[in-house]
Amino acid sequence: MAGMERWISAFLDAQAAELGAAQNTLLGYGRDLKDFSGWLARRGKSFENAERADIEAYLVFCDAEGLSRATRARRLSSIRQLFRFAYEEGRRVDNPAIQITGPGRAKSLPKILTEAEVEALLEATRQSGRNPVERVRNTCLMELLYATGMRVSELVSLPVSAARGDPRMLLVKGKGGKERMVPLSTPARETLAAWLKLRDEAEDLARCEAGTPPGKHLFPARGRAGHMTRQAFHGLLKDISLTAGIAPARVTPHVLRHAFATHLLAGGADLRAIQTMLGHADISTTEIYTHVLDERLKKLVLDHHPLARNAE
Repeated sequence: MAGMERWISAFLDAQAAELGAAQNTLLGYGRDLKDFSGWLARRGKSFENAERADIEAYLVFCDAEGLSRATRARRLSSIRQLFRFAYEEGRRVDNPAIQITGPGRAKSLPKILTEAEVEALLEATRQSGRNPVERVRNTCLMELLYATGMRVSELVSLPVSAARGDPRMLLVKGKGGKERMVPLSTPARETLAAWLKLRDEAEDLARCEAGTPPGKHLFPARGRAGHMTRQAFHGLLKDISLTAGIAPARVTPHVLRHAFATHLLAGGADLRAIQTMLGHADISTTEIYTHVLDERLKKLVLDHHPLARNAE
């Protein structure tokens, strides 16, 4: 088992150093591979001598355990990448995972919010917070998220330097360290300027009173990362949803990212432009939003067309 842990450690180090894999991605790989290594160890096998039949048997085991198709596909992806790494590094002379066909991922349409619901969330945000400073910060977070379609990890870790000088666009570092530019709407720029002023005043006061060094992030926090965590933002979003009268289960940062893309597309934006702003490597990932619009149009016809009502 210790030998397999060293394999996993070497693989994760390579992913971080060579591909710039994000911390969440590395944690996911680690969890998947630890589960697989434990399963192999219970059968007297290891990464060194595992065969294609072992990997296929593990996937059958995962299915029997009731794991979803998406989870099984992700675990196979982790296993594939580990054995590809082992083959390229000379740890194995073959790659037992190379020809295995996985369960694939079910293509489900993303959940979205209407423009009215997003407006209700933004209005609720302006009342959310224990004091005026928190309310401005929370409004800035929500306006930026909806205006840019950023991932939540990109939003909370934004460096304060990106917001200086009343920018028309923000430089965002996404998956794999890839950078992209996202434009800011007028409301987003206004609330960004308001938050930056209050943030800087609070930092100046902390520096004078306690000698606290200036923070590097737009949304600083006292934790190890130095910025608001994804978990803290998720909790904030649930509170805002309740204030807006929307079921919290329907509102996540990713749902707001979907809303950004779908509302832009409905307004006539170019699919390639949306792809660039979302940071999608493949246009096919962005194309799912065209299907969302197709479904909405279909529902519109079924709900409101007189012939459809007569058929009922």
